[in-house]
Amino acid sequence: MNDHIHPEGSGEEHDHGALGDAEYAQFMELAAEEGFDIEEVEGAIEEAGHGPLPVLAVVGRPNVGKSTLVNRIIGRREAVVEDKPGVTRDRVTYEAEWAGRRFKVVDTGGWEQDVLGIDASVAAQAEYAIEAADAVVFVVDAKVGATDTDEAVVRLLRKAGKPVVLCANKVDGPSGEADASYLWSLGLGEPHPVSALHGRGTGDMLDRVLEALPEAPAQTFGAALGGPRRIALIGRPNVGKSSLLNKVAGEERVVVNELAGTTRDPVDELIELGGVTWKFVDTAGIRKRVHLQQGADYYASLRTAAAVEKAEVAVVLIDASESISVQDQRIVTMAVEAGRAIVVAYNKWDTLDEERRYYLEREIETELGQVAWAPRVNVSAQTGRHMEKLVPAIETALAGWETRVPTGRLNAFLGELVAAHPHPVRGGKQPRILFGTQAGTKPPRFVLFASGFIEAGYRRFIERRLREEFGFEGTPIHISVRVREKRGAKKK
Repeated sequence: MNDHIHPEGSGEEHDHGALGDAEYAQFMELAAEEGFDIEEVEGAIEEAGHGPLPVLAVVGRPNVGKSTLVNRIIGRREAVVEDKPGVTRDRVTYEAEWAGRRFKVVDTGGWEQDVLGIDASVAAQAEYAIEAADAVVFVVDAKVGATDTDEAVVRLLRKAGKPVVLCANKVDGPSGEADASYLWSLGLGEPHPVSALHGRGTGDMLDRVLEALPEAPAQTFGAALGGPRRIALIGRPNVGKSSLLNKVAGEERVVVNELAGTTRDPVDELIELGGVTWKFVDTAGIRKRVHLQQGADYYASLRTAAAVEKAEVAVVLIDASESISVQDQRIVTMAVEAGRAIVVAYNKWDTLDEERRYYLEREIETELGQVAWAPRVNVSAQTGRHMEKLVPAIETALAGWETRVPTGRLNAFLGELVAAHPHPVRGGKQPRILFGTQAGTKPPRFVLFASGFIEAGYRRFIERRLREEFGFEGTPIHISVRVREKRGAKKK
């Protein structure tokens, strides 16, 4: 079921997520009766019903303060900041908000140098991030001025044609603004003098960022626009992504090579499977010498983030012959946080003996319990074993990703759930889920309205029961809870 924007066939887009006009009107009546502030309810539905968030990439050469700026933008210290090279983070994508608008930030700080030198390293990072971005913040050290590496990044930005906001960082006072003015020479427009460390000037820069970012980028995928569904093949290096792509294509579309080397250009392939054309985004090709593996992992994270942002379904490929690694878990988490439909494919299944299969099942339970809802296929990219199961798994995940539960049916379910399993009493009070709605799909996003704070454990219980009742196989579920401050306080 896919009644995402206009379930009643009105032909008009609404500002209230997936709810049609009649359903929205009935829901707002219910909210008013329960004493909720109408503006707050409208805001909650609009926030949960948003489409894909616009993506902002932060690029620049090493040690210009990219990670410090990312921390300033997201309002918390998450991006690791160190003065030495070789810093690798678990995540490269964060969610931020400024002036009431939400967007994603892709941080390309981190790893300095690869076998080709710093310039090529910076260019590779910038390429991966710009590919997924709707706009770019280009960070330059105003004290140092424009370098040859900065000029190389400028050429990349011009070629990409994305909106660019030039950030002249490390301007700690009025005296530094003269240094920033020299950056007009880069030809990217006005340099915005900023001190990411102290916060000086970041507000003005973010105002400009909001002008550059689209309100909500057009979804360039999916059946609604007549294009092929997009599938990202993701996984750590050398798990068999290119081999899998070649196998499903039935021919050698992608070079498979275990020697050192880097494939920079992402490979998008139109492949017909089961009578349907799919667009596969291959993210393989990050292969480095062993002593540079840390940097390779970082590039793999950037490439994965770019591919996932462009896709509808993430097929996470895991090498079943090896123990499930921390990097496998990070990649799964990246796909979940991006809100994509997910299929987990265990490659090299034909090489497993009984003992390894036993231990793998235990690892899956403990290490990948967070995606127990994702369809699983056991495949061999080498022999083609069980490849025919891949498309049904992808279709199942897409169906779950696009499923919407009508508000009336959802509230009947919530009423029965709360009656049978009430929230635990805390501090002498027992908060209740009063009503809710599914404000969006792709992935399913629910807004629940409650009489008090709902604990994380009870939210997980609600998610589990939602899956049991309505399916949602292969998709993350987002649940936000709004608490009524005082019953009837603003009731008219």
